[in-house]
Amino acid sequence: MTQLTVYTRRGCHLCGDMLQALEALRDELGFQLVDVDIDADPALRSKYDTRVPVLADGDVEICYYFLEESRLRAHLDSPG
Repeated sequence: MTQLTVYTRRGCHLCGDMLQALEALRDELGFQLVDVDIDADPALRSKYDTRVPVLADGDVEICYYFLEESRLRAHLDSPG
C-alpha cells in the first residue's frame, strides 16, 4: 500500500482542508497517510516554509496548497 505524506503546520486552514479531502479518498484509492508538522523539524521548515500543505510520495511532490485529485489519481495509477 502506498504511503503518502502531507507536510503541514499548526493553524494552517489549507492543511486541514487537504487532510480532510484525502481522508475522504483514502479507502477508495487505497493509500496510507502520514501528517508531518514541518515546524518540528528545522530542515522541513526551511524546505517548505509557507508552501504548505504539500502532498508527497517519498521524494515526489504530487501537489501543494490544494489537493489536485486528478494528479493524485494519475500518480497512484502510474507504474513504478
